[in-house]
Parts: sequence; structure tokens; C-alpha cells
Amino acid sequence: MEHELSPSQKAFATVGIGLALFLASLDQSIVGNAMPRIVSEFNGLEHFAWVVTAYLVTSTTMTPISGKLGDLFGRKPLLLIGMAGLVGASVLCGQSRGMGELIAFRGLQGLFAGTLMACVFASLGDIFPMHIRARMTGMFTGIFGLSSVVGPTLGGYLTDTLGWRWVFYVNVPVGALAIATVAAALPAKPHHASWRDVDFAGAGTLAAALVPLLIALSLTRDYGFGSPLVIGLLLFAAVMALAFYRIESRAEHPMVPFVLWNNRTFAIAVLASFCISFAMFGAIVYISLVYQGVLGIPATDSGLLVTPLMAGLIVTSSITGPLMGHVKRYRYLGTVGTLAMTLGLYLLSRVVPTTPRAEVVRDLVLIGAGIGATMPLYGATVMNALPQQYLGVGSSQMQFWRNVGSTIGVSILGTVLAHQLPARISEALAGLGLPAALQKSLGGGGNAQALFDPGHIAAARAALPEALHGRFDAALLAIRGALAAALDTVFISSAVIGLVAVALSLALREVPLRSRLAKPPAAKT
Repeated sequence: MEHELSPSQKAFATVGIGLALFLASLDQSIVGNAMPRIVSEFNGLEHFAWVVTAYLVTSTTMTPISGKLGDLFGRKPLLLIGMAGLVGASVLCGQSRGMGELIAFRGLQGLFAGTLMACVFASLGDIFPMHIRARMTGMFTGIFGLSSVVGPTLGGYLTDTLGWRWVFYVNVPVGALAIATVAAALPAKPHHASWRDVDFAGAGTLAAALVPLLIALSLTRDYGFGSPLVIGLLLFAAVMALAFYRIESRAEHPMVPFVLWNNRTFAIAVLASFCISFAMFGAIVYISLVYQGVLGIPATDSGLLVTPLMAGLIVTSSITGPLMGHVKRYRYLGTVGTLAMTLGLYLLSRVVPTTPRAEVVRDLVLIGAGIGATMPLYGATVMNALPQQYLGVGSSQMQFWRNVGSTIGVSILGTVLAHQLPARISEALAGLGLPAALQKSLGGGGNAQALFDPGHIAAARAALPEALHGRFDAALLAIRGALAAALDTVFISSAVIGLVAVALSLALREVPLRSRLAKPPAAKT
């Protein structure tokens, strides 16, 4: 397609693809600052991570399937289906009447978001030649960062004004614009594939392996790794993974060509991206708990304070793409980026209720700058290391393993937080000798959900006798400190995974950005 489009056609097509990416990434980022208010309304802190996990499980499962379908039938129809479905699912999320419904509808959103994310970056490979892809990948990473700046701020504002349901309804006008632009601007790719070429058995066994695996990891928050339910799901996932491997090894058009893993550049880039996504979600998912729970900042302000993370991401992602074409050992850009991210995560683990906001902002700038340097680097490296016929599946594999890393990260870190927080709160309040009235005002003796609604805190304090106000403030500070202590372990765990990504970045083997491989991946490149 890259030789068939005029410059103006490429420009309009790029705008359409960018809007599709903006819609998908906005949907991920806008919800975070609304979640504390949602769990407060639905009394569902124990299900906090499930809202994220359901989305990630379905989007992760759909990503490799959509990547292969895009290679077979073209990217445009899948982009349109993904955007229309995401808008419809957003409306359903806004109508949720409890945590169960919200989790189910977020899972539905994830199916269509996975379809979008699998096709966006591969569409750039259809339009632009290899030596331009690194720059365009960096620009699109900047779009992701921009939506992530707008998302938390807009999500916090909507939550504090119109209500949290509007963080989902806002997708309707954004989605309508994106659908219209892609339909009008992006050319359809001619293809000769039929539904007989679709590896349905591979898709089915892939889903049958992934879904129980990711659910089992999520269940460890409530049941532990030794639970019969968790062990049973993991064993079933292992059996399905073996079946998937056997099917894919014999399929004519496999969903996941295992030959890709013979390419060292692809393998290292994917593994590094997996670790970065695991660590990254330690900041993105739980930073709202730091701001609103530990520091007591309202949702709107906490959205604004996340902006430095995405500002760092935008700046470094826009620089990294062009730099790759001028730096011979460009893998070291990834090393510096992962080091910055890891340092930022470690510094976040030091946050306590009295920490100045400026220090948290500094930590987020480091994390954002590090992520921004790695995302376009590994994405462009993979697209340049693989033959054209693997463009869609290779790009979707990058997104797939990022999603797997994010999902496993959220699940494991959520388990750590869920297991530590009650004990931390009980320990913090044990020596305060709280009277029954004060325990009730705090949500039953120290429930951390009491921290997330400033209106509830003010009303609860006002309802108490003035003589108890000092003890109320002391108890509130103790709960904030307990949450900070639990989050300390979360961020330290993320930083450890970040160090693994640093080691992997050093093992990456660079490929020339202007080369075009005509043969399948060799055993080593």
C-alpha cells in the first residue's frame, strides 16, 4: 500500500489511524481516576483490580487473533469493528448498576480494544516504508501519551462534576469522529483470503489457555496460589497451551507463527516489552491510590498531577524514533529508558502521607520518560526485523505480550496489595483505641474505601462530636500510612521487574532500519 498512496492520502489515513489509537488509549486512561469513586459507591474495593483485569484479559486474548485476521483480510474492517464495538460497550459500562456489571462490560470493551490495538501500528507498516516507521511509531506513541494526559485529567473532572458514568459516555463522540475518519480516509487493502484460511482451532485453544491462566492469577488475591481452584485453572491452561502449540505447529496459517521466536531481535524485544508493561502498570493502575488515598488529593487534581508522567512519555517517544536512525547502538536508548523507569518506581515506593506533591511528580516524570523511550524503540525494531508477510502478526505479538505483562502485573500486584492492606490497617489502628462511633464513621473500623471520597470524609467528621475530631484525623492519617506501606511493596516489586528489563535491553541486537528482509526469520539475526 505504501507505493499506492499520494502524500495527501497518507496524511489523511494517518489521521484516521491516529484517532483510532486515541480512542483505544483514552478508554484505558480515563477510567483510572474514577475508580476510587466507583468502588466507594458500589462498596467494592475488593473488586478494584478485577475491573482492570477483565479488560486486560479480553483485550489480551483478542490481540493476536485480530493481528492475524488483519494480515488476512486487511486492517480497515477490523479497525471499524473495533471502534464501533468499543463505543457500544462504553455505553453499557455507563449504565452499570454494580461492580459485577461493570466488570462484565469492561471485559466486553476489552474485546474491541484488543482488536484496535492489534491493527493500529501494523497499519502504519502498510502505509510507510521501513525507514519512516521508527519516526511514525514514535509519533503514535506520543498520541498514546497525549490521550493518557487528557484521560486522567478529563476522567477526574467528569467524576467530580457530572459523575463517574461520564468517563464512559465521553467515548461516544470521540468514537463517532474516529469511525467517520477511518471509513473515509483509510483505503481498503485487497486480499485473496477466505474464512477457510482462518485458524479457528488455534484461536479457540489460545483463548482457552489465556483466559483461565489470567483469571487464575487474578484469583490469587482472594484464594492464594495453593487454592484448588487456582491450581485447577492453571493446569487446564497448561493443557490448552500444549494443544495450542501442537495445532499451530501444523496449521497452514497459524495465529501465532512460532518461527518468529527464532529471531533473536524479536524475542528480546518482546520479553523486554513484557517486563516493562508489568512494571509500568505498577505506576499507572495504582498511582490514583497514592494521590487520592495516601495524599488525600481530589480526583480532578490527581488527574492533573499524572500529566507529568505522560509529558515525559510524549517528549522521549518523539525523540527516540528519529534518534534510532542516527545512533548505531540504539539498544542503549532502551537501557537508559528502563533505568529511568525503574528509578521512578523505586522512588514512588518511598511516598508517605507527608510526602510533597513535587516529589511524586518527579517520580512520574522519570517513569514516563523511561516508558516513552522504550515503546517506539522495541515496536520499530520488531517491524524492521521481520518480513513483510509477518508485519501484522509481529506487531500484534508485541501488543499481545505487553498486554500479558500488564495483566499478570495487575493480577500479582493486586494480590500483594489485597493481602497486605487489611493487616497494615489493623496494625496501624491497633494502638489508637477507637470508640465504636469513630470506627463506624471510618467505614467499619478502618476500611480504606473511606479515603477515596472527600465528601464522605468531611460529612463523617462533621457528624462526630468535636471532641472526637482529633482522634478522627489521627485514625485517618493512620489508614493513609497503612495504604502507603502496602503500596511500598507494590512499587518495589515493579522496580525489580524493571531491572530485568534493563538486563534484556543490553542483550538486544540492532537491525538496520532501512533494510527489508525477504526471507523468513533465521535462527539468529
